[in-house]
Amino acid sequence: MASGEIVNRVANSALVTIDLEDYYPKGARICFDIKDWLYEGLVLREKEFRSFVNIHDWSAYKDQFIALHCTSDAIIPGWAFMLIRLQLSGIAKQVVIGDLEALETTLYQTIISDLDLNFCENKPVIIKGCSNKPVPQNAYLFLIDKLQPIAKSIMYGEACSSVPLFKK
Repeated sequence: MASGEIVNRVANSALVTIDLEDYYPKGARICFDIKDWLYEGLVLREKEFRSFVNIHDWSAYKDQFIALHCTSDAIIPGWAFMLIRLQLSGIAKQVVIGDLEALETTLYQTIISDLDLNFCENKPVIIKGCSNKPVPQNAYLFLIDKLQPIAKSIMYGEACSSVPLFKK
């Protein structure tokens, strides 16, 4: 290269970069704590609980992602969460039992399961690391499971400083 031209070898390579942040679903995330619907925050009384479920304004959760949980040490029967889920049917985008990380993990599990990664076949793939959105660690494991059978190699990080993870 006598001309002194700078060549971007990364841009010219077959390297495929996947940034899980690009797949982050838009929408509000809500932790819905049922503790306040329990007698003294600890005991679920069916009649009172059903009353709270029936009078609550569920429309406030339109198109939101909901994590149902209880922050007290109460033992919550499974039907209680199912009763709430039924009320959110057709309103919320997704409902899970657990915290926000459980919610994000469930969302990414579905996203990655549905992701068409044929464009990565027999190519070196780099999974971008740092993200500004709450991408759960499990999402990276789901992605690895899907990429390993098809990718030529898998790295983690940035093109300039990646960690090799797998090579066929």
